[in-house]
Amino acid sequence: MIKWFKNAGPGALVAAAFIGPGTVTYCTLAGVKFGYTLLWAMTLSIIATVVLQEMAARVGIITQKGLAAVIKEQITSPILKKLAVILILSAIVIGNAAYEAGNISGASLGIVAITGEPSFNFYPIVIGILSFGLLYIGNYKILERSLIALVVIMSISFLLTAIITKPDIGLMLKGMFVPSFPEESMLTIIGLIGTTVVPYNLFLHASLVKEKWKHESDLKFARKDTLISIVLGGFVSMAIIIAAAAINGQDVNSAADLAKGLEPLYGEYAKYFLGIGLFAAGITSAITAPLAAAYVANSCFGWDDNLKNSKFRLFWCVILVVGVLFSYLQFNPIEIIKFAQVANGLLLPIIALFLLWVVNKTSVLGKYKNKLGQNIISAIIILITIVLGFKSILKVFELL
Repeated sequence: MIKWFKNAGPGALVAAAFIGPGTVTYCTLAGVKFGYTLLWAMTLSIIATVVLQEMAARVGIITQKGLAAVIKEQITSPILKKLAVILILSAIVIGNAAYEAGNISGASLGIVAITGEPSFNFYPIVIGILSFGLLYIGNYKILERSLIALVVIMSISFLLTAIITKPDIGLMLKGMFVPSFPEESMLTIIGLIGTTVVPYNLFLHASLVKEKWKHESDLKFARKDTLISIVLGGFVSMAIIIAAAAINGQDVNSAADLAKGLEPLYGEYAKYFLGIGLFAAGITSAITAPLAAAYVANSCFGWDDNLKNSKFRLFWCVILVVGVLFSYLQFNPIEIIKFAQVANGLLLPIIALFLLWVVNKTSVLGKYKNKLGQNIISAIIILITIVLGFKSILKVFELL
């Protein structure tokens, strides 16, 4: 863990971004309702995330440009170019603004779980100020180290929570590698995939890697960083499902309820571990969601590639303020988070197809373009997300 902490890079920030309150909420619901049986969805999500994020990182390092800028450059038709920019901006920016309320509320619920003090209205402002400070500094190294430290705290908290519930190893392994589709589980499966394979992370990763690495020879470091960080993040998500499965059958709708449910069974330490983990998950995502939206806007509009650029700062500031405001007004984030995660699952195939198209162009990546094996794996992943997305649409409209 210490060695990883010293050498970790943008991959850790991607993990920080996808393990937010939405992930915690969906993993909690999956564990409570279905036990270990949906762990396989997380295994699939980890593989898919590693494959897609590696491609995004490759684009960022080789081109030294953001993913949206590369996609825009490769579309020759002015009409299609405008449509692509509108699709990307609306999906990422509006989606991240909706997420931000859930991120800040999630971090606030973590504090409530730890302290027992229900001063909920006050906490979003504090979290907003802290997030603003880290973003406004505009120093990539400080931002990276701060988020990595929070990821380590979050990882330890959730893994310890799972360990103290003493899970059944045999059932756990079966759940991880044997797919099953219990009744009423389809939207939860889509949600689990949507919380892990996050479309905005593809744009965030491509932008962050060029802040850290400038040469083609750095690709090997980026790949190692991506693999370790995402696998660790996936294990953290699985740990939440495993912990939630320990109180199967109880009325649990969020991670805060999970903390209360674990306390009588496993002592107050479970409450503290989970509360700290939820706080760290919320605040890391509260920082990365506005950052990702600003990077996308930066790529689409061609602003100066600088964290201290005034337009860049204004963009992430708007996203952050919207999140703080909605959280302060106590809008219930759970249903918004659940809807957003399912929407993510539907949006993913579109963004993934854009990415797959770009990484197969010699004019973009030269000798580093996708090989046949990479294309086959990517195509399978995209096909699975399309099928699951189609099923979720039918489920939403009660046609399935």
